[in-house]
Amino acid sequence: MIDKLELTHLRTLDALNRCASLSAASAHLHVSQQAVSLQLKKLRTLLGDPLFVRTGHGMAPTPYAKLIAPHVSQVLAHLNAIPLPSTLQPEQTERTLVVSGTDYTQKVVVADLVRDLRLHAPRVKVAVVGIEVAELGRKMQHGEIDLVFTVDGSAAPGLVSEPLFLEQYRCVTANPALAGRTLTPQQLAEHDFVVTSPGGAPFKGSSDGWFTRQGLERRVVASAPTFFMTLEYLKGSNLVAFMPSRLLPCDGLFEVALTKSPPGYTVVAGYHPSAQGDPFMAWVLERVKARLA
Repeated sequence: MIDKLELTHLRTLDALNRCASLSAASAHLHVSQQAVSLQLKKLRTLLGDPLFVRTGHGMAPTPYAKLIAPHVSQVLAHLNAIPLPSTLQPEQTERTLVVSGTDYTQKVVVADLVRDLRLHAPRVKVAVVGIEVAELGRKMQHGEIDLVFTVDGSAAPGLVSEPLFLEQYRCVTANPALAGRTLTPQQLAEHDFVVTSPGGAPFKGSSDGWFTRQGLERRVVASAPTFFMTLEYLKGSNLVAFMPSRLLPCDGLFEVALTKSPPGYTVVAGYHPSAQGDPFMAWVLERVKARLA
């Protein structure tokens, strides 16, 4: 029966069609004539047809063998066209890549990735979605999101994380009175802050612990859900804020030098463990890391 045909059977059929003799088919397949003869015997039983009959010039295909020959060739051609990981051709790859990220990682990672894919993998579509932390694990488990760019430790449990780069905070302001000055943490804590609190408690920022460890408490008078809104709130005000260095410089703002700065954080790429053997995903991550190095 057809559903019991194996790859070896198909290759034997194809070789006999091409070579028209047991000896030539065995040489083509790099096996013994006895092995080809045994395969032909199994094929005759499975398909219920002699398939090839002896003639004075070798083996001649039966009408049924001639009928199925194009189908056998097509199946083998499709199998041979399956790419190995080492032969991935990004320019020929057709798929949709669903990427999740915060406003920050979309700006510093995803934007370049989209441009790079348009150049080197133009048949790949990219869907960029925001991060819903509570739903992230479930969506990646069900294949709704392929890749997430976020801060180390904030990805959903169970994901594979690959570090991309270490980001550093910079203190910025639009207050001209601070232009050209270098402040100590104590002096900095005397100024009014705007903090970025994406989805978290208002007036709480990632640098609060840094001030606390030095016995200081900063004055937070405004909070924003994204870094980009924090930048807007800074403009035309006397507020100060910590911003990731890769979002700077920014028109209308300048950096305030500090004698001591808060620690940075690691930006990571996260994906489901099932994607570890995906050659396209490996290629994408290599491109991302090369651009961020």
